[in-house]
Amino acid sequence: MHESSVPGLRRVHQGKVRDIYEADERHLLIVTTDRLSAFDVVLPDPIPGKGQVLTTISNYWFDRTRHIVPNHLGDVPLERVVPDAAARALIADRSMVVRRLRALPVEAVVRGYLIGSGWKDYQRTGEVCGIRLPAGLQLAGRLPRPLFTPATKAERGQHDENVAFDAVAATIGADLAARVRDTAIALYEYAAAHALARGIIIADTKFEFGVDDAGALTLIDEALTPDSSRFWPVDTYRPGTSPPSFDKQFVRDYLETLDWNKTPPAPRLPADVIAKTSDKYREALRRLTS
Repeated sequence: MHESSVPGLRRVHQGKVRDIYEADERHLLIVTTDRLSAFDVVLPDPIPGKGQVLTTISNYWFDRTRHIVPNHLGDVPLERVVPDAAARALIADRSMVVRRLRALPVEAVVRGYLIGSGWKDYQRTGEVCGIRLPAGLQLAGRLPRPLFTPATKAERGQHDENVAFDAVAATIGADLAARVRDTAIALYEYAAAHALARGIIIADTKFEFGVDDAGALTLIDEALTPDSSRFWPVDTYRPGTSPPSFDKQFVRDYLETLDWNKTPPAPRLPADVIAKTSDKYREALRRLTS
């Protein structure tokens, strides 16, 4: 499913992966498509089954992290929002009914290992997003402690940009920024320990948060999926080398071999890359939830 359609409901937003519909005055319907974005550009080819995998994994984590932070899942059944059985069957395993909240304009990124843009930053400056680190750290090495490295939330087709914590505090207030930081790190540490026991290293991840009318911080969007995280298999992990992964890094690596400037339009993916990516997402689901 590259794009969803829900008869009788007004689509109020289309993100890189998710289509959002108005369910009622207090709830939204989120449909997770099979779209895949890389370098903040939506690719033309969907990854079969991806939407179901992301929804299942997110629900798994939402259920297990309620002791850390409430999440946006509502108590309105899908049957009430989409009464037509045929239309509902098309989206039942890739959708969720959630509470309307005020989304915060920040990507709450937590890094536990030195990889990606963090590694490039460290090689150039000895820092990651302005945070000074010890000398001599290796590619894919574990950081001395998880780092909160927030980013802006870019519109579709635009690139997220790393920002300093002070910039987040200036945007949403120092107290709320501190709650976002502390909650994101707590979520990461809990999930990283859970995943490690199941053979997966969560190298880094990003969360999105909202607040309700009372100002309560709430986890929204998705949680600890192969789209929002780097998942590495423990058995092949070696510091100093870029590990294989159970996430869309496989697609990023393929795209890096092309003569593409990382702006729209994105190139088509070969059938074998699509199939392998789908397999990696399903393997992440199996390992995390078994």
